[in-house]
Amino acid sequence: MTFRKKLIIAFSIVIVIPVLLNVVAFWVLGNLPAMGEQPSDGLITDYDTLFRNVAARGWTVLVIVLVFVLGITALFLTRWLWSSILHPIQELDVAMNAIRDGNLDYRLSTEEEGEIAELYRNYEDMRLRLKESAEEKLEKERQSRELISNITHDLKTPMTTIKGYAEGLLDGVANTPEKQEKYLRTIYNKANDMDKLINELTLYSQIDSERIPYNFHRINVAEYFGDCIEEIGMDLESRGIQLNYSNLVSPDTVIIADPEQLKRVINNIVSNSVKYMDKPKGRIDIRILDEQDSIRVEIEDNGKGIAARDLPNIFDRFYRTDSSRSSATGGSGIGLSIVRKIVEDHGGYIWATSHEGEGTCIHFVFRKYREKTGDEVVDADEQQEQKEQKGRRK
Repeated sequence: MTFRKKLIIAFSIVIVIPVLLNVVAFWVLGNLPAMGEQPSDGLITDYDTLFRNVAARGWTVLVIVLVFVLGITALFLTRWLWSSILHPIQELDVAMNAIRDGNLDYRLSTEEEGEIAELYRNYEDMRLRLKESAEEKLEKERQSRELISNITHDLKTPMTTIKGYAEGLLDGVANTPEKQEKYLRTIYNKANDMDKLINELTLYSQIDSERIPYNFHRINVAEYFGDCIEEIGMDLESRGIQLNYSNLVSPDTVIIADPEQLKRVINNIVSNSVKYMDKPKGRIDIRILDEQDSIRVEIEDNGKGIAARDLPNIFDRFYRTDSSRSSATGGSGIGLSIVRKIVEDHGGYIWATSHEGEGTCIHFVFRKYREKTGDEVVDADEQQEQKEQKGRRK
């Protein structure tokens, strides 16, 4: 009930009801027979007679009736105003104090309508937003602690290796050129691993602040992926993993993308496949497929695979399907979340399919770039600027 209706009702209670009750009381007193008189045969309707009868019986009785009626009216009105206006406001004050003290579970609900109900709903909306914000803050703090723990673990492993091999060189353990080269190459590889980890952490901080730097260009798909495969192939060959590549798009297919960030997407997916490869003869297949207005990239491995219950969450930040296995292999748990962020900022989308024990396939799609004619001409620089603005907004 709105305040306006409540005020109208209150006015009626204060003015109209007492007047009506006192008129009734006056009429009843005027019709009562005096002491020792016989009751009249009918009701008295003459006002002069009514006044004389009331005066004969004394105005004191009428005044007492009037005070009684006003007292009952005031009591009822006070009770009604307290329950409908003052008590809800007091409850709202208690709830706000609970919020101030950090109790975000103090709920308010009402079945009424009007201003009080609107205040209750606004309070509930505020409480839920504050609770959600507090939970997000706690989750971010937990994730940050987990990230620090993972990074510390992942930095400690190569650092220990570098220190051990450097001491071996200083102590003369590597006393032949072949051993010295092996030690130096190991130190170099571990330093590269640390550099990749630091770069990943830097990119994570940029994602967290929504400020990933993008530099979009027109990229020829065949040429770009050909260069990437050549670079990746050398690393996989040294690890004993077979790389198969097939490109089914036309040689002139072009996309708009940031070459550096797109390479990060490919490297992160391939590194993830290598990390969890459990077959003696590892294999990674990279396929570029034509889908009319888009290209679809598939990166498939024959590794351990991912359980169906974990598959929808692998692109979430800090999500790891097997914490014990991840601890052994290392990893901050943000690699695939970075991949999804970059792909989506390019206007694409990404998903995964997997079978436990058989392997996993990561799919991502980018739209092709097409130059249009006539009124539909879209300049490449214009597209690049639009994508850069989108990246900055995100």
